[in-house]
Amino acid sequence: MKLITEELTDVEFLTEGTEKQKKYFIEGIFMQGDVKNRNGRVYPKDILMKEVKRYNEKYVKAKRAFGELGHPEGPTVNLERVSHMITELKPDGTDVRGRAKIMDTPYGNIVKNLINEGAKLGVSSRGMGTLSPGRSGAQEVQKDFYLATAADIVADPSAPAAFVEGIMEGKEWIWNNGIIQEVTVNSYKKAIQNSTMKELDEVKLKTFADFMSRL
Repeated sequence: MKLITEELTDVEFLTEGTEKQKKYFIEGIFMQGDVKNRNGRVYPKDILMKEVKRYNEKYVKAKRAFGELGHPEGPTVNLERVSHMITELKPDGTDVRGRAKIMDTPYGNIVKNLINEGAKLGVSSRGMGTLSPGRSGAQEVQKDFYLATAADIVADPSAPAAFVEGIMEGKEWIWNNGIIQEVTVNSYKKAIQNSTMKELDEVKLKTFADFMSRL
C-alpha cells in the first residue's frame, strides 16, 4: 500500500457570525469518483463511497474527523498539527462534498489568519491503498483503499511558493517601504534553509502567515 493524496482547490473558505464571534468553515467537493484526476488516478465510485461511509460512521459522527495544515508524509493524523474538524461528508453523484470547521488551535489560527489576509487555499484528501492500471490508462485505486482524512488544508503554490522564492532571492519588494525589516527577512530565510523536506510545507505556511500579518 502507498500513501495517496489528492488536492482540490475549488472549495470555499467561509466566515460566519459577527466580527467579534467570527467562525470559519470550509465547504465544497473534497473527493471525486469515476474521473481521472490531475494525478492520473481514478477512484471507482463504489470503492470511494464505501470508504466514505466507513469514515462517516467511525470518525465524522464521533467528532474524530480531523485534518491538518500542510502535507503530512504519512497516514496518521498528528493532533499537534490539527487545524480543523470535518463535520459533514456526503455523496453528491460521483462527488463527495464536505464541510469542516476551522478550530481554535495553533494551526487553526494560522489558517484563520491566512483567510483574513486573502490567501488562496485548497484541500487534500489523504489515504492508503494500492493502485492498478485501468482501462483508461489511469491508475485505479483498489478495494483496500483506506481514508485517513477527507481534507488537509494545503496552500495554493502561487502564494507561499512565490513568497518563499522572493525571500530566497532577496527581492526588494519583501522589505519595500519598511514593511518588513531585513532582520525579519533573514530569519525567514534561515528557517527555510534549516527545514527538512518533511517540515518545508509547514515552514512555508508559517513564514507566509507571519509575513501577511505584518502588512
